[in-house]
Amino acid sequence: MCEFCSGDVLERREFLKIGGAVTALGGVLPTAILAQDAAGTPIASVGSKKRTKIAVLFMYPPANVVNEGKLEDSWAVNQWFTYPGNQFEPEMNQEKYTEKINIFAQTYGIDIDFQGVLYTRAALAEFIAKTKSAPPDTLLVVNFWNTFSPWVFEMSQQLAPQSMIVYHPVGSNHQLPPRELVTAPNMVYIHSLQNWEALENAMVAANAKKLLSQSRLLRISDAGETVRDKNLGIEIVSAPATEYNNLFDSIKADDAMIREAMAFKGRATAVIEVEDKYIVDGFRARKAVLEIMKRYDADGITIRCLMLKERKPCIAFSLNNSAVIPCACEDDLNSALSQMVGAQLLRRGGFQHNPEFDVDRNQYYGAHCTCALELNGPGKGEKPFHIRPFTHQLPKTAAIDVQMTPGEKVIVTKYMQAQNRIAAYTGTIAGSPAINTAGGCATRFVMDVDKVEDVCSTYIGPHPILYCGTPMEARRLKAFAKLAKLDFVGNV
Repeated sequence: MCEFCSGDVLERREFLKIGGAVTALGGVLPTAILAQDAAGTPIASVGSKKRTKIAVLFMYPPANVVNEGKLEDSWAVNQWFTYPGNQFEPEMNQEKYTEKINIFAQTYGIDIDFQGVLYTRAALAEFIAKTKSAPPDTLLVVNFWNTFSPWVFEMSQQLAPQSMIVYHPVGSNHQLPPRELVTAPNMVYIHSLQNWEALENAMVAANAKKLLSQSRLLRISDAGETVRDKNLGIEIVSAPATEYNNLFDSIKADDAMIREAMAFKGRATAVIEVEDKYIVDGFRARKAVLEIMKRYDADGITIRCLMLKERKPCIAFSLNNSAVIPCACEDDLNSALSQMVGAQLLRRGGFQHNPEFDVDRNQYYGAHCTCALELNGPGKGEKPFHIRPFTHQLPKTAAIDVQMTPGEKVIVTKYMQAQNRIAAYTGTIAGSPAINTAGGCATRFVMDVDKVEDVCSTYIGPHPILYCGTPMEARRLKAFAKLAKLDFVGNV
């Protein structure tokens, strides 16, 4: 473990209440606390939070305006169609982009306000004034016209600090993309060929920014005061350890809980030196964690847990993380906040771990005790797992040893509050070495990191989070960093 860490669906309370009553027989927790998108895919509930509003503006001139020499650019005298040319069919492309934007909005619960098409300076001034008076959470500009790029930059300057997404397709620009847009603060600039994944990533990042600013993290520690994260806006409240301990002690294992715990044991591929009592204690801890989160109306939790003996929530945290309820060990604030960011951006649970490095093979190693079982997302299947003892302290309380899938694409990420930074490194799982070979903690993995000469250069401190995810999905973290005004480091 870590010896040097700092310490419009149902309301969130109702989801937690329902989740506490679900048995493990059909899969632990996920569908109990999750809404579903139009395709039936589970997604994390946003509780009573206000939905994200994205205003969408298209920029291109009608063909007749160009043909009549009335477009307000330097080519007007020539009736010239600058990039993307007169065969681009912008109206058809507008319909295509509109369809995709609506699909993503429906999937993620975003409200869209389409603003029409803009191509005159008078309309630009009117739009800027209107947006200043009633700003959306994020403005999405789809610019199909080369000479309108300076207008887009002017808009961003006048609307600052308005968050913006600018989609400027390749072929609607000439030579290098405009540097002022690439580097503009508060802006995700997409310059790509019909890249729906990039558009989705940017919209997800904008949505996460809004929802996180309405979220609450519970710390079980002696921190005491309530504060708000300066970058993300997440409210951080504290509860004393005695409250959690007393709650755990008050929970008795009834027949239903024992059946649930034994059904969970039955799904393990091996149970190694763990008494049934400690597996049941894991489910007592799970009930205590959900109940105290409900008391404080919390979206995530972190507990100073190392010395809690039978109260340790290792199993509870693994199951909750599978259900995209962010739970972080050891009262590690950065790790808990990182999991809250990951839950919104990736909609799946991850693995808080301590990193190590095989310098000879240039491989990344991670180990800890609260890995999500459904690393690919709720309802998408558990990884094979063993139940084994927590490795550092008696009694032999139960923890989960998740067997990673070799060849699977993964992301290691961490939000660092003090540095105003997010890091993300992509790579591929090489395997799960045996504990008597590698040691460290209950779950272990080895990862080949993409595009790094020295794997130690990826070190971002204790307790980063491993997620299953592709390099394209990792770009959501980079887009989020831009919108949240955070520095970004990594190989994305």
